[in-house]
Amino acid sequence: MELYLQFGHGMMGLSKELVREWGGGSVILSPRDLNDEQLQRQANNINQLSGGRVLLDPQFYLPRADHFRLVAHSFWPADYSTGGFFGGPALWKLVSDLKTLNDSLNTSFAILPGLLAPRISDDWLATQDAILEASRNADFGRPLCQTIALSADACRAEDQVAMLLEHTESMKADAYYLVCEHPKGTYLVDDPSWLANLLDMVAGLRLSGGKVIIGYCNHQMLIGAVAKANAIASGTWLNVRSFPPSKFNNQDEEKRKATWYYAPHALSEYKVVFLDIARRVGVLDLLRPLDGAEPSATALFAGGQPSTIDLSEPDSFRHYLTSLKKQVEGSLQATFDATVSAHQSLLDTAESILTTVREQRISGQLRDFSDALPANRAALAAILATRGPILRREWNTL
Repeated sequence: MELYLQFGHGMMGLSKELVREWGGGSVILSPRDLNDEQLQRQANNINQLSGGRVLLDPQFYLPRADHFRLVAHSFWPADYSTGGFFGGPALWKLVSDLKTLNDSLNTSFAILPGLLAPRISDDWLATQDAILEASRNADFGRPLCQTIALSADACRAEDQVAMLLEHTESMKADAYYLVCEHPKGTYLVDDPSWLANLLDMVAGLRLSGGKVIIGYCNHQMLIGAVAKANAIASGTWLNVRSFPPSKFNNQDEEKRKATWYYAPHALSEYKVVFLDIARRVGVLDLLRPLDGAEPSATALFAGGQPSTIDLSEPDSFRHYLTSLKKQVEGSLQATFDATVSAHQSLLDTAESILTTVREQRISGQLRDFSDALPANRAALAAILATRGPILRREWNTL
């Protein structure tokens, strides 16, 4: 499993720096955050790096979205009519414009536009088919990655997920870009049905022969390895580590009021001021970064008061993404059972650390993984019961 960079606000320099430092990597560009000129410049910068690759997320989830940068792009339709758009020249124009843009950006494969599904229905599936068929006829000259964008309710509905997987058996794309809204807008998901269904979709799509990228992820999606996801995508701000559809309408950019430190062994993030208390009560070492972490993150554990160290916002982002990349690279094992065991061990370690630090009132607040632990454990149990036998057999062929 790989980590892709999900482009968001403030990532122009950071994505280039990380791909250079990592010796390669894929960046999913965002028309919401970049104008036409910036898209081209960013794509050129990444493609020129050794191992650098770019993709473009068309972000056509809400055709009536009004975010000023998003709707200013030439591919965005000036008028959208629900009735006739996907059966006539308007769809062909959208697909043709996106082909031209993908050619210009030299993308490694083409992420197709896809509507956010409030629920999975025959009409929505017909729209998916129309987009895929038009894209095949447009001859993109690169693999086609179908967007599957689901509301929280659609993702947690087992019958709707089964309907989707049955349908994709007859209308297959080369790859799938799976984007799911989090229940109740939470950062870390505590709904086991949502998470179990997401894993079931990944496993089903992989077993049908497609590659799967899970978009808009945070570290909770390390569990995607047990379904053999090809990649998860993450970024800086919370609105690229989860999928809030509202971000595609005009609104103020998210503002952080504090700098957060990611403790990878605890799968949790903490305001730096809480690290001061962790040091005072003797549990700071439990929250140490992985080996080879960003110097500014390592300096928090050098013996002094952590809040006296200047962990800047960019340093916090770099630390998060660098740590997550290492965890992603270690998440996939040689067999299905070994991959499940590795994730169970990750959860066991996190639970042990969280139990100790929470006893000392050290909390990650809404970024504390404690409430997400049961959902991840339940999702593991579900995939073992439903997909375990076939994943064991097919693991080395996926």
